[in-house]
Amino acid sequence: MTDPVPAAPSPQRVVGSYQTYPEAERAVDHLSDQRFPVERIAVVGRGLQMVEQVTGRLTIWSAGLRSAVSGAVLGALFGWLLGIFDLVNPLVGGLVLAMYGAIIGAVIGFLLGLATHSMTGGRRDFSSITGFQAQSYDLLVDVDVADEAAKLLAAMPSAVAAADRTARSDRSTASTVSPVPPESPGG
Repeated sequence: MTDPVPAAPSPQRVVGSYQTYPEAERAVDHLSDQRFPVERIAVVGRGLQMVEQVTGRLTIWSAGLRSAVSGAVLGALFGWLLGIFDLVNPLVGGLVLAMYGAIIGAVIGFLLGLATHSMTGGRRDFSSITGFQAQSYDLLVDVDVADEAAKLLAAMPSAVAAADRTARSDRSTASTVSPVPPESPGG
């Protein structure tokens, strides 16, 4: 038996361009409120860049404490599961096992945190959060319903619609985008 080949995606056209994701989200919400078939819309981030926000200095002690918290949670979960399934009953209750698990997990986590941080040799002495950020967000709509979407967005009574018209006039080169079809299983 062979798997059915997915239909080729239909070409899409840019009907709006927004500086922030919430603006693009409001535009899609407006189209949804107008009963537009939103399953034919794609929000595409353009100009993606990875952003790593440094949140603080990471010392050997703070690495140990962070790992101790993770170990305590994991240990409490294991202890609670042992208690809930009565694997050590009638000797010890579930809450007592969870408490012991949290203590043992915190100690093991702290020691592992100290060891792993000291093995980095000071190469990464900071903590951070990594994410992606786009310079702009385009609303792509299937070509056969793009005119209807553009009309509905033009009638949108908000600052988002005005920002969209300005951004579209600046981006005259983005006209039609054809998504890349998925690869077939044979190669």
